[in-house]
Amino acid sequence: MAILVTGGCGYVGTRLTEALLARTDHAVTVVDLAWFGNYLHPHPRLTVHVADVRAIDQLDLSGFDTIFHLAGIANDPAVELNPYGSWEVNVLATMRVIDRAARQGVRQFVFPSSGAVYGVRSEPRITEDLDLMPISDYNKTKMVAERVIASYSDQMTTTIFRPATVCGYSPRMRLDLAVNGLTMQALTRGKITVFGGGQVRPNIHIDDLVDLYLFALERRLAGIYNAAFENLTVLEIAKLVAEEIPAEIDIQSAMIDPRSYRLCSDRLCATGFTPKKNVQVAIRELTRAYRDGHLTDKPNWHTVGWMKEHNLG
Repeated sequence: MAILVTGGCGYVGTRLTEALLARTDHAVTVVDLAWFGNYLHPHPRLTVHVADVRAIDQLDLSGFDTIFHLAGIANDPAVELNPYGSWEVNVLATMRVIDRAARQGVRQFVFPSSGAVYGVRSEPRITEDLDLMPISDYNKTKMVAERVIASYSDQMTTTIFRPATVCGYSPRMRLDLAVNGLTMQALTRGKITVFGGGQVRPNIHIDDLVDLYLFALERRLAGIYNAAFENLTVLEIAKLVAEEIPAEIDIQSAMIDPRSYRLCSDRLCATGFTPKKNVQVAIRELTRAYRDGHLTDKPNWHTVGWMKEHNLG
């Protein structure tokens, strides 16, 4: 069986590609522009196309059973660098990929949306049945892409996840995510700066998200699911980091990012999926990777800064 992973050189995509090669016998093809580098090791069942997902017409999709469509401009500040280009990548390219996939007989399409499509909410239980109220262009692109994908559910298995903020180690790191960034601050500065701190952020360990993708593949899981297992305030995350790494917590009153929401993943848990890791485990693993020399604070681990420096987007 052949699998296509768009965005397979990314933070989650790298770990997903590694897991598909290690835990299945499927042939895996990756399509990625590799803006932040390619950290995938050569493998006899791996083919990597360094290419723009917007040029998907150049790739024959008829041999693929499943597509994991992870390619896209990620996070609010990155999308704001070039909103027009981001709509083109996140929505129009997604529409072209799934339309060609449906025409060429792909059986399953798995897409990570975002838990932030619900917007800033006060409800204690944010379930999949609530109306979407995205407040940024990034989240609007995710919402529209979801609707495009769902429109093909009568032609293939469509699986849409609304993940929480991902945390944990990957060979292609991201240090602009809450747990990862706060942990790196503690490791390199001995000080954690928190802006506001009362904002609630749902979290998911990167290994659990990868497990979830494989679970969806094995079960032909269809539908829309929240994917979050710890709703913590930013300050609570900082305190968990400080428990593992001696560091001062500096709380600034200015709230740079006002997003605050809790995700309920009861629908996902009802399928039989169970997470195995948590934020504290992620902090410990990141700390170990740093002390072993596998994790450093590289410029390309910071999405917006790297995109600005290299005029990407």
